[in-house]
Amino acid sequence: MSTLILSPVATSPRDDAIALYRAFKGFGCDTAAVVNILAHRDATQRALIQQEYRTMYSDDLFKRLSKELTGKLETAVLLWMHDPAGRDALIVWQALRAETKNLEAATEVICSRTPSQIQHVKQIYHSKFGVPLEHDIESCASGDHKKLLLAYVRTLRYEGLEVDREITQKDAKALYKAGEKKLGTDEKTFIRIFSERSRAQLAAISSAYHDMYGRSLKKVVKGETSGLFEYALLTILRCSENPATYFAKVLHKSMKGLGTNDTTLVRVIVTRTEIDMQYIKVEYLRKYKKTLNDAVHSETSGHYRTFLLSLLGPNH
Repeated sequence: MSTLILSPVATSPRDDAIALYRAFKGFGCDTAAVVNILAHRDATQRALIQQEYRTMYSDDLFKRLSKELTGKLETAVLLWMHDPAGRDALIVWQALRAETKNLEAATEVICSRTPSQIQHVKQIYHSKFGVPLEHDIESCASGDHKKLLLAYVRTLRYEGLEVDREITQKDAKALYKAGEKKLGTDEKTFIRIFSERSRAQLAAISSAYHDMYGRSLKKVVKGETSGLFEYALLTILRCSENPATYFAKVLHKSMKGLGTNDTTLVRVIVTRTEIDMQYIKVEYLRKYKKTLNDAVHSETSGHYRTFLLSLLGPNH
């Protein structure tokens, strides 16, 4: 569900391309105009604007934007210009490069996407970067974290809402035996169940676990695992229950304490705006008693703030 407030005036991609060209012309860039146009265009419109710009001015809008904009605003706008699957592929690719390594970001994107989204990202990743996604996970991640990520991107999970009650009970029991009941942890069982079960099935397993053993599966994961492996399992589990709650938590953490983690803030707002931002805003308010817009407003400034708040939509 998109929060994107499209332009009140119906302008054509050609009009937008002309307006952007004018904003770049002359001394300095009319950043406010650039932000005002691009923040209010959906993925299809943004792609058409890029086509028109190339046709009319024999110039790459993307390259032009990176010349004209700077800092955090540049990062946010350039990320926004991609289509969702291309953007995810780029985020993961950058997160798996030695010089920009961010395994938490790669884990968040991979473990929070649906199986069909992952398949799409894998196709683009391979064609754009000339190497399969699995290859980069293999060389960049390690241990159980690596095993889980590989299993997660290779398995075609069911995306429907039907749940098999027998499997639910069996898996809850298997997880109990693999974790709380035993000395040490049988990570293989956690990897198998978390990578093979659908979101609906995993949410049912989590609920059954609580009913059968009186403890939350989240707490068990926290007690039995650590580091990036724990982070990946918790991301899968939280997104099986409610992705909006998960992303509200990630956003809150990025703005908590001293300073702001702008990389995370931009990544989550830009990637979720056209998916489920309305729900994330509701969850944020419910959980933290403050609107997401107000939180972002107090952590950002200038055109960067305007851009992010435009993506978030009205402050309810």
